[in-house]
Amino acid sequence: MYSRVIGTGSALPSMALSNEGFAKQLAEVGVETSDEWIRSRTGIENRYFADASKGETTTSLATLAAQRAVEAAGVTASEIDLIIVATTTPDMVFPSVACRVQAALGAKGCAAFDVQAVCAGFIYALNAADAMLRAGPYRCAVVIGAEVMSRVLDMSDRSTCVLFGDGAGAVVLRSSSDPGILAARMYADGQYDDKVLGLTASLNHGRIEGDPFLRMDGRQVFRLAVEGLVNSAREVANLACVHTEDVALFVPHQANLRIMTMVANKLGIPDDRMVKTLAEHGNTSAASVPLALDRAVRAGMVKPGELVLLQGVGAGMAWGSALIRWA
Repeated sequence: MYSRVIGTGSALPSMALSNEGFAKQLAEVGVETSDEWIRSRTGIENRYFADASKGETTTSLATLAAQRAVEAAGVTASEIDLIIVATTTPDMVFPSVACRVQAALGAKGCAAFDVQAVCAGFIYALNAADAMLRAGPYRCAVVIGAEVMSRVLDMSDRSTCVLFGDGAGAVVLRSSSDPGILAARMYADGQYDDKVLGLTASLNHGRIEGDPFLRMDGRQVFRLAVEGLVNSAREVANLACVHTEDVALFVPHQANLRIMTMVANKLGIPDDRMVKTLAEHGNTSAASVPLALDRAVRAGMVKPGELVLLQGVGAGMAWGSALIRWA
């Protein structure tokens, strides 16, 4: 038994913010930057931020992305027996985002839980869903990556606040006798703690303790990301008995254009096969891979039978790859 992707969906908040507009907002709090500075270092031109006054939350974005994926898959709420949400920015400590999405979808009684692996979260969630569908008794899963990163950005820290955006993406998996997800692997190395990438805040007797904002050592993340992504891609390709050069659609984590390009070059994947939504969305953490995948699918960039490579890397450090034969 295998699992196959049978539908994709995505959602973005209403507030689009260009580099120029963001630079003006940052100047008001004493932070100097520009479109050229951001674009040349990251490849980002625009991002979307959730508007709380309009009810835009991690749950609302996850629900909308899931509804679109379910519609594309042609399944009903009663057929869904598993929902997994990858997020590092839930609306609350508990209940989980997945349980709230379940209620919104009307998929009463199915299993629902969250996964926290930051930017690698969707690959972790996809791997977990694939394993559960292969083992049974689950037969139809909704896997979502959803984030409102704008809530955890320090707008006085130019090195991080310009990088991230909000959004959600989702896929529907169905169990199948035909191979779909050919190989998926997850990795982590906990020695790279919050000094490399982290957000240390916690709740303690009604108080917030630690730093409530995301912090990152960009150079360390760059080095670790390239090494981990290249090695994990080669491993899943080897497990699936294919070559990375045969990948028709490469959907990397949308964090930094230089990282994405370097990994593609090392894997022998031509630039025109790589999905790039970074310029439009920024780094949406666990949402970036499914959001980019949905854009590619709806643009007709992948055909049945072709190989699709998905990758994510984030704090922990955690990373992983999944190789799919597209249905």
